[in-house]
Amino acid sequence: MRLLSLGLAVLLALLQVPLWIGKGSWLRVWEVDRQLVAQREVNGRLLQRNETLDAEVRDLKTGYEAIEERARAELGMIRQDELFIQVLGSDPAPAQRPASPGKGLLAPPTGSR
Repeated sequence: MRLLSLGLAVLLALLQVPLWIGKGSWLRVWEVDRQLVAQREVNGRLLQRNETLDAEVRDLKTGYEAIEERARAELGMIRQDELFIQVLGSDPAPAQRPASPGKGLLAPPTGSR
């Protein structure tokens, strides 16, 4: 009877090995499920990007406002008889120059060689 119990225990252990370690094991199922969730997130972001691009393409096909906006922003184009004014930002702290070349930081070195 003892030998039969030991044989059944070994048989049960051998049947459990593929369930936990094999090709279709629970560990593999959990890993594939995790990859599936990650891929669904990526697909959601890509779907949103595609919808944005589709809306932009439809806008470019149907109206001139989007084309004009794009030409102005990306190519710097202006209309005929339109005045273009570019405002440059000023430096936060302009460099200070000394009043005379003999004084201040730019004075020639003194002394003998």
